[in-house]
Amino acid sequence: MAPKRGSGRTPAPPPFAEKKKPAAPQTNPLFEKRPKQFGIGGALPPKRDLHRFVKWPKYIRIQRQRRVLNQRLKVPPALNQFTKTLDKNLASSLFKMLLKYRPEDKAAKKERLLARAKAEEQGKTVEVKKPIVIKYGINHLTYLVEQGKAQLVVIAHDVDPIELVVWLPALCRKMGVPYCIVKGKARLGAVVHKHTATALCFTSVKNEDKNEFSKIVEAIKANFNDRFDDFRRQWGGGIMGVKSQAKLKARERLVAKEAQQRMS
Repeated sequence: MAPKRGSGRTPAPPPFAEKKKPAAPQTNPLFEKRPKQFGIGGALPPKRDLHRFVKWPKYIRIQRQRRVLNQRLKVPPALNQFTKTLDKNLASSLFKMLLKYRPEDKAAKKERLLARAKAEEQGKTVEVKKPIVIKYGINHLTYLVEQGKAQLVVIAHDVDPIELVVWLPALCRKMGVPYCIVKGKARLGAVVHKHTATALCFTSVKNEDKNEFSKIVEAIKANFNDRFDDFRRQWGGGIMGVKSQAKLKARERLVAKEAQQRMS
């Protein structure tokens, strides 16, 4: 028979030791803690990034889908060459030169014609000297290239549809005209007082700018005209997403593992 508890034979088990509670941090009684309530009529919720939950307009969705498709699909060399744009330093010097020879806007043209009309009314002879400016307009520019009058052609990289200018680099190479591809059509349009411009063209420059212009042309020739064989072979696109790349890598590892097992 088991001995009774509390008898002299077996001592009673000790009581459970009470766990000491950590001391509560001292709070200032002047400042009362008021947690925010985010229910109806309560505090405003914190700002969240709702970018992924926004339903964007259809034209924005089409733009983004087109961009992803252009990355995924294989792009032939004739189109892929428009991704090889002029580097930043050379492009900045080129645009400085373009701004020197930008044509007059509507207001300046109106003032010039009014001054000429007033001079003719007074019986004065007005000497009309043709200014040296850059040319624009794809049809006019094509004529200048075919006649050999163009000295440098600047093409925008983001022309839509691309068929408007996709043949222009080949024509420039055939006629021996230096050409370059820059970003973008809005920047070219701002030079000639338009919203956009597909391409611009130099026909001549002033004597004081000939040295600088020749340096720019030589650098552009080395980057574009002389690299025709490289551009002709380079295909673009074929860039898959992160998930697709991970699947392809896993498949390659599996194939390599099976091949190693067969060898062993």
